[in-house]
Amino acid sequence: MFDAIRNNKRLVQIFLLFITVPFAVWGLDAYFQGGGDTTLATIGKTRITTIEFREALREQQDQWRQQMPGADVAALNTPELRAALLEDMVMRRILLLEAKRLRLDVRGLMRETILNAPEFQENGAFSQDRYSSLLSMNNMSVQEFEARLQENMLQQTLLGAVQGGAFAPQTVARRIAALQKETRVVEESLMTWQSLLGQVVVTEAEARQFYDANAPRFTLPEQIRVEYLALSQKELEDKNRLDEKTVRAWYDAHKEQFALRVEKRRASHILVPGKADAEALLAEVKQNPERFAELAKSKSTDTGSAQQGGDLGFFERAGMVEPFADAAFALKDGEISGVVESEFGFHIIRLTGIQPGQYRSFADARADVEAELKREGAARRFAESAEKFANLIYEQFDSLKPAADAFGLVVRQSGWLTREVDPKAGDDVLQSASLRSAMFDDEVLKNGRNAKAVEAMPGVMASARLLEHRPAALVPFADAQRDIQTFLRQEKAQALAAERGKANLAELEKAGANTSAKSLNARLNLKWGKPQSISREDPGKLHPLSINAIFRAPGEQKPPVYTGVELPGTGYALYKINRVTAGEVQDDVLAETRQQLTRINAQTQTNAYLAALRQRYAVEINEKKLQEEGGKD
Repeated sequence: MFDAIRNNKRLVQIFLLFITVPFAVWGLDAYFQGGGDTTLATIGKTRITTIEFREALREQQDQWRQQMPGADVAALNTPELRAALLEDMVMRRILLLEAKRLRLDVRGLMRETILNAPEFQENGAFSQDRYSSLLSMNNMSVQEFEARLQENMLQQTLLGAVQGGAFAPQTVARRIAALQKETRVVEESLMTWQSLLGQVVVTEAEARQFYDANAPRFTLPEQIRVEYLALSQKELEDKNRLDEKTVRAWYDAHKEQFALRVEKRRASHILVPGKADAEALLAEVKQNPERFAELAKSKSTDTGSAQQGGDLGFFERAGMVEPFADAAFALKDGEISGVVESEFGFHIIRLTGIQPGQYRSFADARADVEAELKREGAARRFAESAEKFANLIYEQFDSLKPAADAFGLVVRQSGWLTREVDPKAGDDVLQSASLRSAMFDDEVLKNGRNAKAVEAMPGVMASARLLEHRPAALVPFADAQRDIQTFLRQEKAQALAAERGKANLAELEKAGANTSAKSLNARLNLKWGKPQSISREDPGKLHPLSINAIFRAPGEQKPPVYTGVELPGTGYALYKINRVTAGEVQDDVLAETRQQLTRINAQTQTNAYLAALRQRYAVEINEKKLQEEGGKD
């Protein structure tokens, strides 16, 4: 069993995901356990407690850790995600209640699924021992696994029945696919707002009215100029000097980190459940070492390796549980271990081969070792220095110089800063929201004290001191008038372009087929660009608003067909559609389109079904309790 578990552990994990991944509506994991005395939600006569919610949240966070190694999972615990998780739990509970009401029974399907799962089979047949052992390895009892599997199957059966009725008629799919492939040959006539600027005027009164109505837009924010000081772990790292002996000792102690090829070992083992049996077998093996393979075949409970005389092949240290690996990697070639206990039972191990590891030389790895040692040393020194730095800033509140002198730092000066972080502020330290908050504290602005020392960014402690302060102030109208008039002229020109463009479109649509295009263009002062062929899939360089307008225009009318659209910030565009060519739909495109439409219809039906169920079962959410959960892990 030990060998089978090792070789199939990944497959088991994948299979177990079947009962922990969510159904495809909300994308969050949850399952239900009893207990708890604080209600987060009620569904009919049942409830979801804080205990259930925290367990579901813990499982979700475990999944995040596996999917995003190194990510700050705690930072993902947002009010929105907590609300979504609870909603998912509510809908799962509703589905289970509905399944019970409909008296759905999936026990036969569940039994068939378990019996036919390759992960639970040995020699092509279901193995109860393998089944129990694999679940135990994943910290799950048979009863818990089957209860959760049954819940998921009930939910999926309900949703599958709803989604199974979704379909997309071939005629609809063909029409949609053809529209995607349809091409239109168009000419463009663009009236820009810049071309109309000379025809619009903005009076001082209009500018004054806009100024008075939009005072916040002309209010300069409060500003300060500061001197500041930063204690950086990186600077401590750069100052650190290392001797040869220290670097060499660290390399020798962490040599595994520089492996080019990991050491592997080959071993055979005999696995038995009892210690007394293992000790008796060990005595027999030591007396007759040549019988090791024979005894492994007849006595070992690891059926996977027993047939091979206990041979496990070559493996890395990380591929085995710790007690087994420690013992195997301590043996010499051909040596037999004592009795080794692991979570699987009691082992007797014989080492049968060694593939030595290959490592980077000290000379090659030295730069990396020094860098690591400097980081470690700087991290320790920074942790020790940060507290002293903060104390000096607080105790010597009327100057940054004592802290600067103590750590050999340089006091620098900023430009004008606002409360909002500005990427143009320069030094990265000044981009820190925590430092900005500290700098604008009343103790700094009104009492002239040093700003509280804060961790401005990872590995950087910083403080600041006020040099100059400008309160928030309204820009005088005289200073803002020119910019206001420029802005309003552009707005008026844009509006005039839209007005004239729409009027021209009306004239084009009203003109009969007998109207001379040349005379009409001359009268309306229209200049058309070169014809271009476009489709929804290949829109060329046209604006998305233009594409929408062009393909909303009727394609069945005799050309030319005219349409137009206002383009914010540009003006108004007229389009003359000269030719419409139906798209040709290949069988593979038609099939893909039908599949996409079927999925959309299935999702729409599922959402409607779930919404109806939610109305059937009275649901109440304790919003206050849910908010309180945000402060708990």
